[in-house]
Amino acid sequence: MIHAKGVAEVTDADFEARVLAERGRPVLVEFTADWCGPCRQLAPVLSAVAAERADRLTVVQIDADSNPGTVTRYGVLSMPTMLLFRDGEPVRQIVGARPKRRLLQELDEALAPVTA
Repeated sequence: MIHAKGVAEVTDADFEARVLAERGRPVLVEFTADWCGPCRQLAPVLSAVAAERADRLTVVQIDADSNPGTVTRYGVLSMPTMLLFRDGEPVRQIVGARPKRRLLQELDEALAPVTA
């Protein structure tokens, strides 16, 4: 698996405990694979996002080839796919590599408090 520095790895076995059971702190999950070129491009971006948003967001990776149950459960068809979970529910899907600035903008929009 292409590993982003400072980003933990989750598996089918611990996905529920480490992502779905998390309350109060959003979790960004990147679905990645060794054969994925854009995933390699995204790795340093994820590392930077994990460091810069450490106070508000948990960032994890899952190897799509080794964890087919989670991939199937969320209908992930392309790599990289990122799912943002809040209180155990996916609230945003982002497909494809992004520059850091754009990814942070999309995450900040998704994490903004809902106002009436």
